[in-house]
Amino acid sequence: MKRVKFKDIEQPVKIKTKKFFKQNFFGSAPAPFIGRYGYPNINIGILSPQLITNNEAYSSPKLWSKENYKIHEIANLRYSLVNSRTKWHIKDLKRNKRFIEVVQEVGLAKTNAEVEVGLKKAPTLNLKSEKEIIPWGPASQINKARITSNVKVNQKVEKLTSDTDLKANKAITQLYNKGLEEQQLTKLISVGTLGIGKNRKMVPTRWSITAVDDTIGKQLIKEVKDYNLGDYTAYFGGGWGNYYLLLFFPEVWSYELFETYLYSEKNPWSKKGLMYSTDFENHNGRKSYAEETAGGYYACRLSVIEKMKKLKKQHSCLALRFITSEYNIPLGVWTCREATRKSLQATPITFASKALLLRYAQLLIKKKFGVEISQFISQSKLLKEQKQQKKMSDF
Repeated sequence: MKRVKFKDIEQPVKIKTKKFFKQNFFGSAPAPFIGRYGYPNINIGILSPQLITNNEAYSSPKLWSKENYKIHEIANLRYSLVNSRTKWHIKDLKRNKRFIEVVQEVGLAKTNAEVEVGLKKAPTLNLKSEKEIIPWGPASQINKARITSNVKVNQKVEKLTSDTDLKANKAITQLYNKGLEEQQLTKLISVGTLGIGKNRKMVPTRWSITAVDDTIGKQLIKEVKDYNLGDYTAYFGGGWGNYYLLLFFPEVWSYELFETYLYSEKNPWSKKGLMYSTDFENHNGRKSYAEETAGGYYACRLSVIEKMKKLKKQHSCLALRFITSEYNIPLGVWTCREATRKSLQATPITFASKALLLRYAQLLIKKKFGVEISQFISQSKLLKEQKQQKKMSDF
């Protein structure tokens, strides 16, 4: 089994669509898109179908999860979104103030903003996507764009975006606590509408996704550290070809993720055989980015710590993710977050000891996927730390 970094095996999936796209159109934009390639010279655009609709299904992972959308259903919705964009240096955005205002209004909108778009040429039918970002349709350079409807902004959002003295992390946490889903928060961060006034700037969508998951997760971890310890517990489940076995130990907070790319001729993540990635944090947290598992690390961690807060119990968590050939179209990091949440909705199994919990994990994964996880158990930093740690009860 080979250990790899996510970025080393990430390959944009190229797809050819049969959809017809126009050069000029009216549409309802559910989201902005800020690129990361070539930073600080980045593509800035809006995603929109070429029709007027207030269908929230174009950009709502929570809805996709709740209503059990299939991979092809989500992909079909997203591939109909045209990325109408232009390239600018991040420091020169004020020179294109009119278009930036359109992008920001799309990011702030409570419901899809109606837009009129003129492109320099009709979009091509060739698509490509990144594994950490929800896919979108073809891209084309924009010639003009304007909002054609009254944009409604959530009052909670309007209040915090108007506060130029409030730090972005505090604004994110407050809006999350008031019920805004991660996708909405990502839009606000990416278009530069939260935080200290002088520090506000547009942030690539991919980075803003992880920033939101990390910010909320850190805040919840602070709260969970005050809870009493829980039990030896296992949860298993998932969705969209992503399955999670989550092992909870009655220890102080720590977290480790192993992601396994199951071998299959049809699995774009495992053309070279069985591979895995792993990252870890102890009770004090991480000081650097999770290089191997990337955004999936923070998305899974958020769902795990949400569960602990709901239980009002503190645990150490060993998370095992298995990516199967079912996941044949990359849908973005949200799949990690929502698949973990689905796993944690399953009926938990409680064990009397660590040995029984780990034995159950080995037998379950061998049965489900034919994978022997003894290598993960022996390599686990979380389990090694538990052995070395002296508890108060030892004195």
